[in-house]
Amino acid sequence: MSISEVDVSPTADPLDNPIASTDQEVWRLIRAEQERQEHTLELIASENHASRAVMAAMGTCLTNKYAEGYPGARYYGGCKFVDGIEDHARDRAKKLFGCAHANVQPHSGAQANAAAFFALLNPGDTFASLVLADGGHLSHGMKINLSGKYYKPVHYPLRYDQDADGYEQIDFDAVRTVCREHKPKMILCGYSAYPRTIDFARFREIADECGALLMADIAHIAGLVAAGVHPSPFPHCDIVTTTTHKTLRGPRGGMILTNDEQIAKKVDKAVFPGLQGGPLMHVIAAKAVCFNEALQPAFKAYAKQVAANAKALAGALVEKGYRLVSGGTDTHLMLVDLRARNADVTGVDAEHWLEAAGIITNKNGVPQDPRPPRVTSGLRLGTPATTTRGLTEPQMGQLADWIDRIVASGGDEKVTREVREQVVGLCKQYPIAH
Repeated sequence: MSISEVDVSPTADPLDNPIASTDQEVWRLIRAEQERQEHTLELIASENHASRAVMAAMGTCLTNKYAEGYPGARYYGGCKFVDGIEDHARDRAKKLFGCAHANVQPHSGAQANAAAFFALLNPGDTFASLVLADGGHLSHGMKINLSGKYYKPVHYPLRYDQDADGYEQIDFDAVRTVCREHKPKMILCGYSAYPRTIDFARFREIADECGALLMADIAHIAGLVAAGVHPSPFPHCDIVTTTTHKTLRGPRGGMILTNDEQIAKKVDKAVFPGLQGGPLMHVIAAKAVCFNEALQPAFKAYAKQVAANAKALAGALVEKGYRLVSGGTDTHLMLVDLRARNADVTGVDAEHWLEAAGIITNKNGVPQDPRPPRVTSGLRLGTPATTTRGLTEPQMGQLADWIDRIVASGGDEKVTREVREQVVGLCKQYPIAH
């Protein structure tokens, strides 16, 4: 369906959005995106389908309210009700993650990371993080990011010895060596493309040995942590940052958690007035709704299925001859090295071919990838969004078959059309719940 063919009538959308009668150009694009999401399978590990309640909260009158400061200490009047909303969000976050303090104001995960750095480090201070090409995030020390420009990152690698146990997993001997040599003020764990369980206790031991603070960025695994599918960073970590979307299935936003009273005070000052002005109260309301959803028994069942689906998809791909970084997954994501199946296929090739067939993925570098980041030798796949649709292990096998057919065919048009029709059929069988 082309954009010009999208129905822009006010009754066309289940959310009955009034944009249809005021701005048809924008409304047509929103409808086109909605159609795209409805009729494609989302395998990007950092994306999900938020509930109608979460999305509705973001479209309320709360977007009109300025509320600089924190509940009970605002710089504007008229904050009685938004104070209550932020209190609910904070209380629910603390209950969900079992911690003493939650700052729900960061606009994103990167903002949360910046605030954590701003709170606990001075410009030029050293921190340790995973080699970025091994699965870290740009806000963990990329040279052109503020984390790498204003602070001094040193990096620990994955284990590169194929004959050793834990190949392409965290090399704790290397972590200890790097930290003993550089004496970082803070050690960062938690990643954007790492498929294995994070051993927070071992990181704590190393942090204690070198006198460092320990920070965890659980943006990807927050929903799994909340549901008990992945170990919690508490009580091992001094400070924890996260997004509220991805596996947590809420609105796009960030959050900072801690059990340390002094760190909590520094964090609150770093977020406001250090880095941000007025909080996005409509998004904070959506975070509160999301946290309430995540506190329900159904969410625990969902998170368990996310992990089960990831294992099923990973196993099916291995059976078809693909190599997975670290050999598999313990979480919601996997990193597929395409070279084992076809040495000539790049990540960008596979991403484009699969999208044409209605399967949405993202190219991703693999450890020690010889190809540049805009090309890559791998794909990052995740199961949060397909699990939200209701897909289970049998459909993961079907997905692996479709992926392999497309990649093996080199994006052949006939194969792509056949797979696209089948994908649409599955999407109609498992619609996104609005």
